[in-house]
Amino acid sequence: MTDELDLKNIKGLPQAKATYLLNEKGYNELPSTKKRNILTILLEVVREPMFLLLIASGIIYLFLGSLDEALMLLGFVFVIIGITFYQERKTERTLEALRDLSSPRALVIRDGRKKRIPGREVVKDDILILEEGDRVPADAIILSCSHLLINESLLTGESVPVRKVPCGGVMEMYPPGGDELPSVYSGTLVVQGQGIAQVHSTGLDTEMGKIGKRLESLEEEDTSLQRETRTLVRNFAVVGICLCGIVIVVYGLTRLDWINGFLAGITLAMAILPEEIPVVLTIFLALGAWRISKKEVLTRRSHAIQALGSASVLCVDKTGTLTLNQMSVNQIFAGGKFFDVTNGIYSLPENFHELVEFSILASQRDPFDPMEKALKNLGEDVLQDTEHLHYNWTIVREYPLSQELLAMSHVWKSPDGEDYIIAAKGAPEAIADLCHLNERETQDILDNIKLMADEGLRIIGVAKSAFKHIGLPVKQHDFKFEFLGLIGFIDPVRPGVKDAVQECYDAGLRVVMITGDYPGTAKKIAQEIGLTHREKFITGAVLDEMDDGKLEKEIKDVNIFARVVPEQKLRLVNALKANEEIVVMTGDGVNDAPALKSAHIGISMGDRGTDVAREASSLVLLNDDFSSIVDAVKMGRRIFDNLKKAVSYIFAVHIPIIGMSLFPVFFNLPLVLLPVQIVFLELIIDPSCSIVFEAEPAEANVMKRPPRSIKEPLFDKKIISLSVFQGISVLIMVLIIYVSTLYYGGGDTEARALSFTTLIVANISLILTNRSWSRTIFETLRSPNKALWWVIGGATLFLGLVLYTDPLRNLFGFSVLHPEDLLICIVAGFSSVVWFEILKYKGKLKNY
Repeated sequence: MTDELDLKNIKGLPQAKATYLLNEKGYNELPSTKKRNILTILLEVVREPMFLLLIASGIIYLFLGSLDEALMLLGFVFVIIGITFYQERKTERTLEALRDLSSPRALVIRDGRKKRIPGREVVKDDILILEEGDRVPADAIILSCSHLLINESLLTGESVPVRKVPCGGVMEMYPPGGDELPSVYSGTLVVQGQGIAQVHSTGLDTEMGKIGKRLESLEEEDTSLQRETRTLVRNFAVVGICLCGIVIVVYGLTRLDWINGFLAGITLAMAILPEEIPVVLTIFLALGAWRISKKEVLTRRSHAIQALGSASVLCVDKTGTLTLNQMSVNQIFAGGKFFDVTNGIYSLPENFHELVEFSILASQRDPFDPMEKALKNLGEDVLQDTEHLHYNWTIVREYPLSQELLAMSHVWKSPDGEDYIIAAKGAPEAIADLCHLNERETQDILDNIKLMADEGLRIIGVAKSAFKHIGLPVKQHDFKFEFLGLIGFIDPVRPGVKDAVQECYDAGLRVVMITGDYPGTAKKIAQEIGLTHREKFITGAVLDEMDDGKLEKEIKDVNIFARVVPEQKLRLVNALKANEEIVVMTGDGVNDAPALKSAHIGISMGDRGTDVAREASSLVLLNDDFSSIVDAVKMGRRIFDNLKKAVSYIFAVHIPIIGMSLFPVFFNLPLVLLPVQIVFLELIIDPSCSIVFEAEPAEANVMKRPPRSIKEPLFDKKIISLSVFQGISVLIMVLIIYVSTLYYGGGDTEARALSFTTLIVANISLILTNRSWSRTIFETLRSPNKALWWVIGGATLFLGLVLYTDPLRNLFGFSVLHPEDLLICIVAGFSSVVWFEILKYKGKLKNY
């Protein structure tokens, strides 16, 4: 038997001292084994195929005696290293920030107030509040506890939880694994009860630190996109090697110049290698997770970003997600009469006093639960000057809520030690069961419950008992309880939920509400938020009677599940998945973890969720707001849309580069593209596909279309076909300029300058046209994208320098272009995408 946790006299550390200790001792974490420094990133860049090809080109230029070209390529090497380093560091910083957010949290007492902080900010001597489902953030000593059981299998390998007891003033740590000890350890799990503990050691000084283990919350895993990407890059590499060999042989045999043949082969290899795609995927997933976190949703597993755009069913808890979880007592029932509680009420009829009195006695003295807070506030308002508030009573024992009995009891002792009072509250059915009511009495209570539930109230029952014996029974059922009445709480719907639900319907998303409340309460809330099919519902009891086949059939048009316990959520998820739905499931408790794990996207609650639920989930809802889930779905669709645009651009832009590398070789014409020109193009392509397209705003119809199929590949045949046609149209225009210039007597340098300038203009055109497949270039120009103008401005400036400064023009092998030449290049470049703009204008691409 342990006393109820009393927090009133605990002040905890002052915040100033905690900050000092954090700066002095460091964070409560183990050193990361995966953090990459500048040298690591540099070595990764050096191993990239594009870098090796540049080095090979520079060596060949040195053999040819072209020192200027070799130095130019070396300069480009450093530019590419700079761009890659910037992208990698941005990704690293984003992932590091997400790791910080996703680390376990801790509830501490500082300056006499409860405060939830990241677990890494816990310091020595902090006072921890441990609750069921929490990960213990540091090694600590128990000061007081109630039915506290800890799973220490992480340290001992023994799965049976061990019981903890208060230290009794002896501040000493004991080895893990023993029963009836006052020590708790970092990383272990609270499976039952609650406790108050004082931190003994943090970071490397914990038991976890001593054995060198490390828990990582933000997991790195391969997604289907990454597997697709690896396959694509491998296939391109095989094709590239074959074509490279053919070019070297053809060039060497036709021109008897094997060194330049190798140079032409390397140029083709640089042109054909889609090294941007893995970079794009990494950046999009990392920055996508960061953007989603701005919507108060934390990404713990990267596959969730891809799945968000395919979600078809959102299964959400009512309390705290659709509603504010800010309870207030609205109606009470006792002695056959109802009483409406309104704001500002300071008196209560005498026959209701006992009901409120025992509801407070059945609650924690310093409540954390919103319903218990509401009861305490009501008592302070209406019972303040009565004998019904018992600040001087002592709690003797708690009988906690359990899966078998959804009710809890507190045993109190009066100051004179003569009377023992038992107060119980919980689900009305459980309270009726405790009171051993007959069938008629139970039915009367159920009738009154229905009246209250139809008003949208959450309802609990309250009972009392008394005894004078010293020995306490093991179970609540052994007391002789008297039923006192019902209390109904109102929990307002969150602002914006109704609009968010309508947005889901517009986007082809189904919303399913799951609640432990009565059907009447659920239907009232469903009406307020605009839920469809709100007349039909399935209760937990009916759910238990259904086999899986019947549930799969019934669940197709039922959107309300009432009186459901967390364990039943898993069946709902599996039934929806059997119907080929892509399921989003929310949850916050320990028992929600299996359903969160099974769902395609499990979302745990960041504000009130347990660490176990967070670890089982893909996403964490930081503000517990349903509207944020809808925002995350919208962001997921935007990310995938922009990823498709980037990939389309990559495919399109490589076609003319490959074509202009092959055509002169096979037709024995002067080369247009040399390694230096390829690198210049890459300086435009890399930031465009990884930064410009990632920053694109969402399409106007992003939430006006049905969910994307989860089986739809990123490299869809229709998308790739259109991208290839884009590239072919650019290639045709560049070839026309190239061949025409040679045909009408222009020299090699003029043909190369005109062709290359046309290719740059066409490249910019491809960027502009692929920003949206539903809006024309002129419409997209009204959408802000700062990165776009930096890329276009930089490309234009550098092209001007190459064309009109002698050293650079000579290095690139160009001639001076006159204004009329530039006009031809601009017209030809933009003309290459006109057909695509016409298709967009006529609405032919809306389904892509």
